[in-house]
Amino acid sequence: MDNDNGRPNQGTEANRDWRDELQPESRKRIVKKIMASLKRHLPVSGHEGLHEIQKIAQRFEEKIFTAATSRPDYLRKISSKMLLMETGSSGSN
Repeated sequence: MDNDNGRPNQGTEANRDWRDELQPESRKRIVKKIMASLKRHLPVSGHEGLHEIQKIAQRFEEKIFTAATSRPDYLRKISSKMLLMETGSSGSN
């Protein structure tokens, strides 16, 4: 286990972790998209509500980021969860 980031140590440069190559700005954009989706489906009032939505989106993204095995896996999991949220809520309207 690599003590710097809590992820398993891969051992060689050939097995470099895909997470190291994902730019922080990309993750921020994804969190913003998650927030936009959450705002459409959850009641938000005032600054506190917005802050809570941001925390939920960040935790959600971090959980997927940690669990994903590759960048395509990360994007697929994010997309499928967001699609599920969109289709799940539209069925109840």
